[in-house]
Amino acid sequence: MNLLITGVTIADPNSPFNQQVCDVRVVQGKITTIGSNLKSADGEKVFDGSGAVLSPGFFDLNCSIGDPGFETKEDIDTATAAARAGGFTGLAVLPNSSPVVHSKAEVRYIINKASGNLVDVLPVGAVSRDLEGKELAELYDMKTAGAVAFSDGSKPLTDDGFMSRALQYAKGFDGLLMVHPENKYISGKSQVNESKTSVLLGMKGVPALAEEMHISRDIFLAAYHDAPLHISNITTAGAVSLIKKAKKDGLKISCDVAAHHLVWTEELLNDFDSNYKVKPPLRGKSDVRALIAGLKDGVIDAVVSQHRPQEIEFKAVEFEIAAYGVIALQTVLPLLIKAGLDAAQIAEKLSINPRKLLNLPVPVIAENENANFTMYRPAEVWDYTLANNYSKSSNTPLLNKKLTGKVTLVYNNKQLQAYG
Repeated sequence: MNLLITGVTIADPNSPFNQQVCDVRVVQGKITTIGSNLKSADGEKVFDGSGAVLSPGFFDLNCSIGDPGFETKEDIDTATAAARAGGFTGLAVLPNSSPVVHSKAEVRYIINKASGNLVDVLPVGAVSRDLEGKELAELYDMKTAGAVAFSDGSKPLTDDGFMSRALQYAKGFDGLLMVHPENKYISGKSQVNESKTSVLLGMKGVPALAEEMHISRDIFLAAYHDAPLHISNITTAGAVSLIKKAKKDGLKISCDVAAHHLVWTEELLNDFDSNYKVKPPLRGKSDVRALIAGLKDGVIDAVVSQHRPQEIEFKAVEFEIAAYGVIALQTVLPLLIKAGLDAAQIAEKLSINPRKLLNLPVPVIAENENANFTMYRPAEVWDYTLANNYSKSSNTPLLNKKLTGKVTLVYNNKQLQAYG
């Protein structure tokens, strides 16, 4: 489909037109012309970009969809519909399905089922068979079949020797491990942050120590093997400090943070709303400030959705027995705007760096480049309701709220999706 976007502000540090207001023409999937006062051609769709930002298409490093096996939570069709509405043109999907994505067969299933979509769906293979942390999965076979990284999702790799062997093995073929930082022996069955709030709520808390001890172990192992390692979903000020030092020491460490951990704090749990029950738990205000600072100074490489769809029967129950997670693909952009990130930071943390970490081609908004972009209006206020929630699940406290920052158009793989 051919289109012309007029008067849009380009936010792409790799583009020669970065921070300029331009017209952008796309013909048969290619950006052919970027300039000013371009005239529309016959059969061309024209979109007014005034007041809007054009960014390389967003990419999510941390998304659960449930397909195969848990399609009642989410399937590839509903996940990609929600992704498009949130501005994502690419998803790295975690292996916590049934069967677990721990061999080339499951990797190929996901790739084949998602082919031809506007949204690129790329499987992340499991590090361990059945996510049990005992036996290495078929890492190399999955890599050759199309897996872009390896993770046990929200399950930490607790065995030090197993983690060491996994790093050593993956290094041999440039495989990237993405790990969840949690010392289970410290966190136990606790479900909220350890603080004055947890005392007031009458619930045992998860100390920051549980996250930071695990990160310290993984940094030591990555240093020992001189291996790359990605730490997912960091939430504490101490975690930021540890990773900052590791990077300063020249280690191949990267990390990400979920968008909701940049805005929500533990005080939101006072009403025991299970939609705020996430893993890792919501932390304190000082942690949130440290996370935002870590993003802005480059310690934190990327922002993720940490999309975790759940059926209503797993959320509409008492807090202590409710499942973890929120649906998040459609709300990442509004949360980042609320956290104070500007268009350049959003492009870097949500579009460019996630692809760099996975050694994927990074789309560029420039002439003669393949068109892969997201247009959004950072100041537009919209209502997030069941009617425009494209996920199969609805476990989010943001439903029926007014949000600021609206995606209006996504384009990728010669396919266009526009929103009113």
